[in-house]
Amino acid sequence: MTEINLAVLPGDGVGPEVTRAALDVLSVVTERKGYRVFWEQWPIGWAAMVDGGEPLPEETLKACLAVDAVLLGAVGDPRADGLPPSERPVAGLLQLRRHLGCFANLRPVRVSDGLARYSAVKPEQARQTDLMIVRELAGGLYYGEPRGLDEEVGRSWNTLSYERKEIHRIATIAFDLARDRRGKVTSIDKANVLEVSRLWRIVVEEVAREYADVELEHMLVDRAAMEIILCPENFDTVLTDNLFGDILSDGAAALLGSLGLQASASIGGCTDLYEPVHGSAPDIAGSGIANPAGAILSVAMMLEYTFGLRAEARAIERALDRVYVTGCRTSDLESSEDVTAPMGTREFAELVIDQLETELQATS
Repeated sequence: MTEINLAVLPGDGVGPEVTRAALDVLSVVTERKGYRVFWEQWPIGWAAMVDGGEPLPEETLKACLAVDAVLLGAVGDPRADGLPPSERPVAGLLQLRRHLGCFANLRPVRVSDGLARYSAVKPEQARQTDLMIVRELAGGLYYGEPRGLDEEVGRSWNTLSYERKEIHRIATIAFDLARDRRGKVTSIDKANVLEVSRLWRIVVEEVAREYADVELEHMLVDRAAMEIILCPENFDTVLTDNLFGDILSDGAAALLGSLGLQASASIGGCTDLYEPVHGSAPDIAGSGIANPAGAILSVAMMLEYTFGLRAEARAIERALDRVYVTGCRTSDLESSEDVTAPMGTREFAELVIDQLETELQATS
């Protein structure tokens, strides 16, 4: 019998609200399919700092290292803005990723028929969007040393560095995914300026020689920022570094119509980490209007990539698609075609669950 062992980290802001909705969706899958699921809830971010003063408590880390996967809500709170970066809630997330050993961040961007009306591009163009951004997560500018800020002299510095082995392993992930998708990798860098990007390009080409059935193209990041929005149909699997991947994936959310729709998986280490891409949104926390779709789709990714339950993952995706086709939505999405008022988090999640029950019954 399939067993699903999780550590649940609701975090801050809207994190607990969207995480609860995602867990309800997971419960439908496990109950319908007879899988056993075990999970415990642990603090992270500002919520953990209020309790114990650290954004990543030792007991939270130990729990995450002892399970198969971690489901995270969001971290961040404006009350921490005056603290040094190493003491802010996001530091807990960066520490967690490093301790778990996750080096590959997967962020799919797929526009269904029901979502096309909300896209920043024309609906007929948006419907052709189905890409996977593969972001190197464990190195690059976010972790490079030395780094620092000297306010007295007005100087700050960060270090961008990659080793060959770091580039090779993330490129291998991207090519493996592309082989299972449409057979194309677009590697995004800044090789006309950065020496780091030149090594990136060299190593990616070395990996590409091991995948004769996968097409490789290189693209500079400034051009890619435009092309992903204007011509999303030209992209399949997008490979890039930590900084560029962070920026480009958030920009690609414009194709979906909202950052609240984007899911992510961080894999490659001892425990996989799943989380919606959106932040903690403290301005709407507790109001019950957050979009749970990113968290729900993160659960779908978890079922596929950690537990090998691809059919169940597709069922969740189809359930969401069917809800959007009916015109139901949360308040972060808006279109001139809308004829009904937006729904709250719980109401929307219940519709997804109803559709999921139908999907699972049809495939049982």
